[in-house]
Amino acid sequence: MSTATNAPVEQEAPIETDAAPPAEKAGKAKGKKAPVVHAPPIGQVMPVVEALLTASDRPLGAARIAAAMDPAFPEPGVLAKAVDAAVEQLNEVYEKGGRAFRIAKVAGGYRMMTQPEFAQVITRLLGEKDAHRLTRAAVESLAIVAYRQPITRAQIESIRGVASGDILRALLERKLVAITGRAEELGRPMLYGTTRHFLEVFGLASLKDLPKVQELFESGARMTTEESE
Repeated sequence: MSTATNAPVEQEAPIETDAAPPAEKAGKAKGKKAPVVHAPPIGQVMPVVEALLTASDRPLGAARIAAAMDPAFPEPGVLAKAVDAAVEQLNEVYEKGGRAFRIAKVAGGYRMMTQPEFAQVITRLLGEKDAHRLTRAAVESLAIVAYRQPITRAQIESIRGVASGDILRALLERKLVAITGRAEELGRPMLYGTTRHFLEVFGLASLKDLPKVQELFESGARMTTEESE
């Protein structure tokens, strides 16, 4: 039979550890910054951008150019910004050197284009294909679609005062106009709108850059459209 004693009981000392409390760990984790990804030097980006735009017959967006440059680049957005900066630098070089072309913003991308003042001499070399010219009636209908889209055929004919079915078919064939849906009205008539090719042909970055109606008529009168591939 054991007997109780009043001897003091020794308490175990806390175990020392190098681990930080959970709250402190979380604080350190939140404060940790991801490594900064830098784009290649602008001098390396410029010739690649120039080569890609020279080889392409369609506008190329900054993101697409960046993907072609380095598909495995960890920060595509950083590389795309470098592309934008390279385009600015290239245009400065072209301007200072008196070059006949610039990189223009067209249809949401970049495209190498000759300066407007050389249009006449280029036309003499390549010649104009009358079959590809837009008639005044076609330009008129195209302007109505561009500024009033989405729009129905009946609305176009109401504005022009004449039937426009054949003209609309011609614009559809040239891919300047496309069917964008159906109107919520009796008969559900088709709605028409302009296309990306329309922006390319008229050298527009977006519909916000549409010129005044008179300027569109003047441009369309001398504009030749490209055959669809």
